[in-house]
This record gives sequence, C-alpha cells and structure tokens, in this order.
Amino acid sequence: MTPPRPAGTLALAASAIVLLALTLRIAVASLSPLLDVIDRDFALPAAVVGLIGMAPPVAFALAGMVAPAIERRLGLERSVLVAAVVAAVMLGLRAAAVDAWTLLAATAGVFAAVGVANVLIPAVVKKYFPARIGLMTTVYTTTMAVATFTPPLVAVPLADAVGWRGSFATWAVVALAAVVPWILMSLRARAARVDLVEEPRTSVLSRIVRVPQTWALVLTFAVNSAVAYGMFAWLPPLLIDVAGVDAAEAGGLLALFSFMGLPVSLLVPLLVQRIGRTTPFYAVAVIAGLTGVAGLLVAPTAATVLWVVLIGIPPLLFPLVLVLFGLRTRGHETAVALSGLVQSAGYALAALMPLAIGLTHELTGGWVAALVVLGAAIACAVPAGVIVARRETIEDAWERRTGRPW
Repeated sequence: MTPPRPAGTLALAASAIVLLALTLRIAVASLSPLLDVIDRDFALPAAVVGLIGMAPPVAFALAGMVAPAIERRLGLERSVLVAAVVAAVMLGLRAAAVDAWTLLAATAGVFAAVGVANVLIPAVVKKYFPARIGLMTTVYTTTMAVATFTPPLVAVPLADAVGWRGSFATWAVVALAAVVPWILMSLRARAARVDLVEEPRTSVLSRIVRVPQTWALVLTFAVNSAVAYGMFAWLPPLLIDVAGVDAAEAGGLLALFSFMGLPVSLLVPLLVQRIGRTTPFYAVAVIAGLTGVAGLLVAPTAATVLWVVLIGIPPLLFPLVLVLFGLRTRGHETAVALSGLVQSAGYALAALMPLAIGLTHELTGGWVAALVVLGAAIACAVPAGVIVARRETIEDAWERRTGRPW
C-alpha cells in the first residue's frame, strides 16, 4: 500500500498536473485561429496546414509507444519535466518561425513533448492520488477542456494587440510556468523513483487484438479525434469562406466548438456508469454531428452557431472511451493494454483527417468535399457503437470466442 503523502507534496503535485494540463491543450488550440494572420507574413500552403493539423494525433500515437521506455530510463517526474521543458521551448520557437516549414517543425516539436506528457499524466495521478484517481482525472480533463476553448477565444484579439508572434510568446510563458512545479517534483522524487508505466505482456496484446470490441473502441476513438483535430486545423478558415465570418468571429466559433468538450467531460463518464448503456451516447454523437455537417453544407449562414455546436458534440466519444477502458475490462493489465492500443491506433487514423480536409479543399477549391469527408468519418461511429453496445468485458469476449479461460 502506498504510504500517505504530506499535504504539501499533494498540493505541489496537483498544481503540477493542472499547469501541465493547461499546456497540453493550449499547444493544440492556439495555432489555427491565427493561420490567416500568419499568412500575411509568409505563405502557408494548404498541404503544410494539413501537416500541422496532423501533428497532434501523430505525436500522440507515437508517444503511446515511446513514453514507457522514456519513463523507465529517466523516472516518472523527470520524464514529465523534460517533456514540459521541451514543450515550452518549442512554443517559444513557434513564435520565431520565419516560414511555413519552420512553423511546422516547431509545432511538431511541441506536440512530440505534449504527446509524451499526455501519456504520463495518468501515471502521475495514480502515484500521488491513488485514492482519488476519479476526482483528479476529472480535474485535469476539465482543465484541458477549458484550455482548449480559451486560446481560440483570445488568440486573435491578442494578436491584434501584440502581433501573432506575441500571441504565441504568451502561451510559451504559460508553458514555462508549468515547468516550475515539475522541477520541484523531480527533485523530491530523485531519491525514491517508482516505475508506474507498465508495458503490457505480449500475451495480453495478442488476445485483445482478436476481440471485436477492441477495434470498435479504436474506431470510436479515431472518429472522436478525427473530428476534433480536423476542426482545430480547419474550422476557422472553413467558416470564413462558407459562413462569411471574420477571423475574430471564426476564432470565437472555434472556442465554442472546443467548449463543448467541457460539459461532456463532466457528464458522460458519470452517466455511462449510472445507466450502463452506450447506445444513446453514440446516437447523440452521430445524429448531432451529421446534422451540423449538413447545416454547413446546405445553409451555412442560417444558423452558423448551431451547426458549430452540433459538430462539437461527437467529441463526447472521448470521455466515453476513457470510462470504457475501466468498465469493459476485468483487470488492470488488460485496461493498460487496451488503452495503449486504442489510443495509438486511434490517433494514427485520426491524423489523416486534417490532411484529407486540406487536400480536398486544395483540389476542389471549396469545402463541400471536405465536409462530406467529415460526415463520412462521423458515420463510422455507427458500426462501432453496435459492437460496443455488447455488455461484456474484453476478457469475457475473448473467452467466449476461444472457449479458453483468460
């Protein structure tokens, strides 16, 4: 049993987690509202913008594979410290970009660091708050939701006041503030390193890949991430073109899209656990998302705010999948294996969406094909929802299919 930790240590750990959670989403959401502004200083080809949009899910997919090895070598706190430092430095370098490719390189560096930190935060929560994992998970996911919709809301006004480079520098200062508690955490943990990131046994991985529910969760996670990162990358320019809004309004609408993650992150896990069914959540996500896409295709100026709100609902699949990692597994080792596989594969698939939107826009000169691609991705949640609706664990499903005990 883990011994009780001093109140000061817990307060430091909580502040470190919250500040890092801010950095994780600020890095994602602070760029796309400024693309039009940056484009006035140097050209941003659609292909490069698509690659920038791909950077977060690609980085997160790779991080799921490399973060455990980094943690074993450096220790948990020092690994997160290194990730926080690299994120702050790369956010600063993004402010110094001189062309599209240096902007892309700095952004890729940011997301590589963020991806590692994203994987390790749950381990930090487990180490310092073993009796309050649910509470602290709610705290940091809610913080990430707030940090997702805040930068789009203020990025353009901030850029108007201090320039887009000054806007990026502001977020770099926030990331730098997140480094301080991790320095203290690393110093305190140096004498008592505990390895908490576990690599699941190959036998567990080989079993879960044979269970349809695993791949249904992969598809669900991919749909959620594809909508989220596709819109982070392209929603502002899309709305400027099809709905006739200006850059500030588009940034506000991106903030509204991002804000939709806040209530669902608070409500969905509790509701899923209480009612025990997943079908209603899939139905709401798919119907709302497709309605929003149809609205932007047919009448983009008639109810732009409503269409953005509706497209912001499918990301409720994110907290849904997170809670299912626990509800659809019998043991911790299976949950770790399932989480790693689903997130790595899901992010890898989702990385194609920003690029697909960018390429279809460049090839067609409009947004109709891009919106059709988005709608098709949302519809992929339907078969996944049918499979996930089966109320059995991954272990139960494997035993039923093979006739052997887990």
